[in-house]
Amino acid sequence: MAVSKKLKQTVTIPKNTLESVADTPKTPKTPADEGIDFFESAYKPDDEPIRVYKIELDPDGGPNKDRSYMRLPPAYTPYVLRVSLEAGVPATKNGIFKTNFPLDGGLFQRDKFVERKLPTDFSKSIHIDLPISHAGAFCYWVEYDGDTLGSRVKGREGYFNIDPILRTKSRSPIIGQNVLVSPKGGAVLSDYVNLPLDGLAILTLVSKWMGPLSQWREYLAEASSRGYNMVHYTPLQERGESDSPYSIRNQLLYDPSLFSEKAHFSKDGGRAKLEEMLHIAREEYGLLSLTDVVLNHTANDSPWLADHPEAGYSPANTPHLTPALELDTAMIEFSASLEAKGLPTRVTSQQDIDVLITAFADHLKSMNFWQYYVLDVKAERASVLAALATNKLEVWDDVAHKTVVELAEIVKSAGSVIGLGTQEKRFCTRVEGSVAAGLVKAAFVDLNDNEALADAWIRVVDVLNVPLYKEWEDDTKTALDGIKNRLKYARLDDHGPKLGPITRDLPLMESYFTRIKGKVARDPNTYSLANNGWIWNADPLKNFALPPSKAYLRREVIVWGDCVKLRYGDGPNDNPWLWKHMTEYVQSLAASYEGFRIDNCHSTPLHVGIMLLDAARVVNPDLYVCAELFTGSEEMDTLFVSRLGINSLIREAGNAWDPKELSRLLYRHGLGKPIGSMDDACVTSREELPPPTGKGPTRPCVVITHNGSVPHALFYDLTHDNESYLDKRSAEDVLSTGALMTFSYSAIGSVKGFDDLYPKLLNLVQEKRKYEVTGLAESSGIAKAKRILNSLHAEMAIGKFEEGHVHEENGYLMLHRVQPSSQKGYLLIAHTAFQKANKDRGSSKRLSPVKLRRTRAKFIYGAYIEFSSYEDRNDEKTLRGMAGKLVETPSVTVPQGLDDEGPYGEIIVPEYFPPGSILLFETQLQGLDSSLDTFCSSGADEAFGDLDLIDLNVVLYRADGEERDATKGAIGAYNVPGIGTLAYCGLEGFMHPLRHIMRYNDLGHPLCGHLRDGTWALDYVCSRLQKQIDALPKLASPAKWYEERFERIKNSVAPFLRPKYFAIVISEAYKAARKAVVEQSSDFVSTGHSFTQDLALVSVQLHGLVQSASLDPGKQTPSLAAGLPHFSAGWARCWGRDVFISLRGLFLTTGNYASAKRHILAFASVLKHGLIPNLLDSLRSPRYNSRDSPWWMLQNIQDYTLSAPDGLAILSESVKRRFPKDDTWVPWDSPQAYSHTSTIAEIVQEILQRHADGISFREYNAGPNLDMQMSDEGFNIDIKVDWTTGLIFGGNAHNCGTWMDKMGESVKAGTKGVPGTPRDGAPVEITGLLKSTLRWLDGLSDEGKYPFKGVEALIDGKRRLVTYKEWNNLVQASFEECFYVPISPSDDAKYNVNPATINRRGIYKDVYGSGPGREWSDYQFRCNFPIAMVVAPELFDEKHALEALKLADVVLRGPLGMKTLDPEDMQYRPYYDNGNDGDDPAIAKGRNYHQGPEWGWPLGYFLQAYLYFYRKAGSDEGDLNDTLHYLHRLLLPSRHHIRNDPWAGLPELTNKDGEFCHDSCNTQAWSASTLLDFLETVQKIQLA
Repeated sequence: MAVSKKLKQTVTIPKNTLESVADTPKTPKTPADEGIDFFESAYKPDDEPIRVYKIELDPDGGPNKDRSYMRLPPAYTPYVLRVSLEAGVPATKNGIFKTNFPLDGGLFQRDKFVERKLPTDFSKSIHIDLPISHAGAFCYWVEYDGDTLGSRVKGREGYFNIDPILRTKSRSPIIGQNVLVSPKGGAVLSDYVNLPLDGLAILTLVSKWMGPLSQWREYLAEASSRGYNMVHYTPLQERGESDSPYSIRNQLLYDPSLFSEKAHFSKDGGRAKLEEMLHIAREEYGLLSLTDVVLNHTANDSPWLADHPEAGYSPANTPHLTPALELDTAMIEFSASLEAKGLPTRVTSQQDIDVLITAFADHLKSMNFWQYYVLDVKAERASVLAALATNKLEVWDDVAHKTVVELAEIVKSAGSVIGLGTQEKRFCTRVEGSVAAGLVKAAFVDLNDNEALADAWIRVVDVLNVPLYKEWEDDTKTALDGIKNRLKYARLDDHGPKLGPITRDLPLMESYFTRIKGKVARDPNTYSLANNGWIWNADPLKNFALPPSKAYLRREVIVWGDCVKLRYGDGPNDNPWLWKHMTEYVQSLAASYEGFRIDNCHSTPLHVGIMLLDAARVVNPDLYVCAELFTGSEEMDTLFVSRLGINSLIREAGNAWDPKELSRLLYRHGLGKPIGSMDDACVTSREELPPPTGKGPTRPCVVITHNGSVPHALFYDLTHDNESYLDKRSAEDVLSTGALMTFSYSAIGSVKGFDDLYPKLLNLVQEKRKYEVTGLAESSGIAKAKRILNSLHAEMAIGKFEEGHVHEENGYLMLHRVQPSSQKGYLLIAHTAFQKANKDRGSSKRLSPVKLRRTRAKFIYGAYIEFSSYEDRNDEKTLRGMAGKLVETPSVTVPQGLDDEGPYGEIIVPEYFPPGSILLFETQLQGLDSSLDTFCSSGADEAFGDLDLIDLNVVLYRADGEERDATKGAIGAYNVPGIGTLAYCGLEGFMHPLRHIMRYNDLGHPLCGHLRDGTWALDYVCSRLQKQIDALPKLASPAKWYEERFERIKNSVAPFLRPKYFAIVISEAYKAARKAVVEQSSDFVSTGHSFTQDLALVSVQLHGLVQSASLDPGKQTPSLAAGLPHFSAGWARCWGRDVFISLRGLFLTTGNYASAKRHILAFASVLKHGLIPNLLDSLRSPRYNSRDSPWWMLQNIQDYTLSAPDGLAILSESVKRRFPKDDTWVPWDSPQAYSHTSTIAEIVQEILQRHADGISFREYNAGPNLDMQMSDEGFNIDIKVDWTTGLIFGGNAHNCGTWMDKMGESVKAGTKGVPGTPRDGAPVEITGLLKSTLRWLDGLSDEGKYPFKGVEALIDGKRRLVTYKEWNNLVQASFEECFYVPISPSDDAKYNVNPATINRRGIYKDVYGSGPGREWSDYQFRCNFPIAMVVAPELFDEKHALEALKLADVVLRGPLGMKTLDPEDMQYRPYYDNGNDGDDPAIAKGRNYHQGPEWGWPLGYFLQAYLYFYRKAGSDEGDLNDTLHYLHRLLLPSRHHIRNDPWAGLPELTNKDGEFCHDSCNTQAWSASTLLDFLETVQKIQLA
């Protein structure tokens, strides 16, 4: 086995090295300091591996949309958040990582950002490791250089929230021995436990219904006994005059009603006494505390409003509210005058409403509200006349003779209409006189009289006023409609409050303003403060009290008359007193409570919530924050959650309208992970963690890829402000839905009234009675069931029962929770009761028997509610629930069964199981092999580590055609129902769907269903290797490894877990096989980034053993396929040109020198006519019709000598020649075959000599049997050297001897035998390859390392020696003159060009000397010239080269390749369809193969050429790093494609702009190869 290497290297950013390294202790220690200390402290061998949560940023430096928000677990032990960037992506260009997480220790400050400079490295991924040790909400982004000089780009922001650590008293297990509910279960114990957020069971208690603190113990004891571990207290502060808990009169005082003794209140506002009770709740009852934080408003009678009216919105500080206040006052006064006006004061009919609204509308008309909108005609006229009189005129251009409509638009567009749309006061809309006068003077050039000009301006004003009058009318109508609708609801509708007579105090609708008593009469604009409320479908990011909102004027706010909306401004400087007051409020609460519920969160300005929560977390870093959001958008929800650091969003089961919707909500918010999840087992990796700060030990770690998060749920069965289930569904559904909530893997919540079966929603404002304490008594509703279920909920969260399954059927819901390690679980079956049914509530539809595969189930508990009455049982002092009795279900026996799929437990619901019933079972997977996870994931390195690359080709890849060929049809690619045939038979075939399945636990994927249905895939993976051991004996080791694991899986794993264990085996095998490839590769690959390694794996993917293609005619040897799936086997597999374009990248850069050598020797052995075969056909029937192939081989021999250890030795290697010296065609097994030998040096010389002499022959077996498409002339091969230029010419109009080799095939279109691209003449890439070879041989000859000096040639009638130097110089001297097309026609005389034929200038010709009638093809702009630039850059004028490359970048480059023809060329056809047999000769039968479609392999040469010539000629336009960043950006589509395509390679070609081409090979050797060439070049530059 090869010596182990690191699979790939990364650059980890340590702490800023510019800072002082002095170890000065920080005092006092902050949580961030403690985290740094932890990672810098000594490592103990028995320490658990550090968890590393890794998020991969997109190339532009931002997180993917799905990963923009991350929720991270509590830091019980410090861990690491790793932000990762791929090498060379745009965000690394002078990139700086910024975060407000205190990376360097110290206190968190929202606006203080720590920076880390990203290294410039194009070969290694970049990691920024953040040491996480405390809770909080943090932001990060990457800033980097933009495309334009000096510009900087800020990447998208990412956010991560770290859950708080919640410590609470532990409790005794609720389930005792023999799976019975323990009488002592759920008792509070003395020790503490960390409570995950998913273990929270929160009970909402309205404090005003609990009485004074002295009476609270009984409520706390009740809550604790019912299994709750946190109490949500509605606000306990002093209530305002409405008595609503949410209308807080004084934020810094607790309500006096809480205290029996005045002394408890007067000392500190009651805080000490309240905290004493919260302490009792925590210590004695195991109840954490959560309270509402009300940030948006204060009570309308808050005394401090008189001293600080600036804390609210008023016309004085928000002038656009002026007409809204006037309208509000008008409504109140009108309401007070109804009796005097003879109008109805009581609403008894719709007619009363219509009469009142009509009268009020008339009243509003008399108030002339239109004056707040329009320009004052009289004032405008006077203003213009005054300006004209004093000749104070503003100059206007280009307005002469414009119409008044046009002038109105001009003045409006110029922003000259002051006060437009503000409605701050009457006639606030105006135009300065000098502006208006100047405009009409310039426009009405025929008017000289000032009065006439003033009249003209008024005509313009009339045009301006028309839409403003319309706006007034629309606003008035909307306001009247709002008043009318609210009047109807409040006084007429059956479901409304049925308010009494209309008076000043109870006007037509609620007043929108609070008028501060004792102040408002003196200054109504200052002391009339806008009340708070809400608006249907409002944008939560827009403050409806600020312009341009007209919500108060249009009466669109559903207002809370007892609450004044608070005006924070943009920050503390805008309202210092309010910010100070509210900061003190939240900090006081944070010191007392473990959690906040943000009231009306969606209306809380983001910056207010952020700053005040930050202040609270200073006091309590582990503050739990939940909120109820009504944004109407998951994206907006996530925005609030990520910015504010909200830990849980309140969701409510009561919002479900039927069982299916409830099932969806449970799946969305409460599932956790699906049962049999794979991510922990398959997507994690074990690595070594460098110290995040650069100091301290390296530690073992487990890297966990983070997929981003959705907001965590606090899932309520019912909240305190929603209708009861009796109103919404049925009273019976309380138990079934309440039970289902407890099985959610989320925080859960309820209200006392839900458990106690209150029949109606209680009014928070008006209700004065007190709760009845029922504990667990018979009259306690569902409390006994909740005790069991809530306790179990917390136990499952603490025990990490994180996997779940939800099933809905006929109104039944089944929720199964499982602990993945032990496979112990709990199963809840609930018969929902969404509809009110008959007395016995039986169901015609039943739940199918529940079969639990390989699982035993034991009954724990069952119940339903029996109601004797649904009547309200409250009295004058006490709140009570309905007369409902919890009836416990007799024990249900779960029998064991056996069928073809194995043993199972079968649950059958009882005959009588009415809607609202529940059953609870404990489950345990039987025959659980506790060592199976470890066994399946062990031993892979040993099993796969000794395989060579050919073995690994079988293990990892093999397309269907290859496999069938290699196994004589016995095995093909695997077919998965619902997916189809996999791309590969080997591991990569399965890994493509598994990558998604494993990362996202997509167990609904068709592959998972197929694995659950049977073991066919397991058998296939194992048997395909077993059947090939004879050919490849080393496959025995992985085959045995598979067999051992799959047999245990088949024998011991339930079908529902089979996908998980299949994924473990396949992913471990894949990692081991990939590692084995990388360890046998070069340092360039083994230390490179993932893209380099993905490309390098293509060399294994396409190089393998098949029976019908070989490098030896007498036996099977591995060979390189040109591409898959089209070139998988037979004569079409191995192409001379493709092999040698691909050989450097796939074999030499990866270190597979042996395979490179074998291909060189094999092709050299069949040299004939001075050419190597285009089609090798296992050396049996090779075909010689490519002019470029020998030059590609010579380039690769040169590359081999420069790359391989002792590479020059290959020149001395002897090969037996397939054909006799006279080129006679003989069968491969003829005595004449292989009858003489040559060294590689001699073969090199023969190629050059034969070209120097001229090559002219007719292909052997010419005719339809050889090529049924080619015309007769096409079989004639002629090649010669023009000794005046040194260039090699060849080909004719009937053949196509370069890589652009598409032969016309359509009889219908008349193109049969007519090449699409003959390229006869001297193609530019052959010229470059020739020059490269001559330069190389000249150097070797001079050094005495090559036995020849040159070639013999007949020149001017004499045969003489032409040295390599002479020939080299000849090509050098002629190249620019022959190939360059100058930018300026004035330079045409310097070059061999025909101006009449030039289509585009500043390019290099694709061919020089095309045949008669095809001279124009010389001037086609194609993608071949960069090839010559790479192999022979010395041929090119540097500035010419760079200009041509820049043009190619714009004109020819596509996402995954290079266009094969200039889009401006009349022959450009970018869509290749080989099946098109139409009558268009340009495209019929795919004749446009190289006439526009974008081919992959030239891209690598373009990148190399661009890099070379930018370094040579473009240094004044940017440094090397700029160029490298630009070129790496061009590789982003290729990176994405190879990572996500099922073929794990790069395509042969695409259609226009990267569009998929169905006739292309999905993975092509040379497409990957040339990019490896480029990346190796980059690495060498960096290492230099």
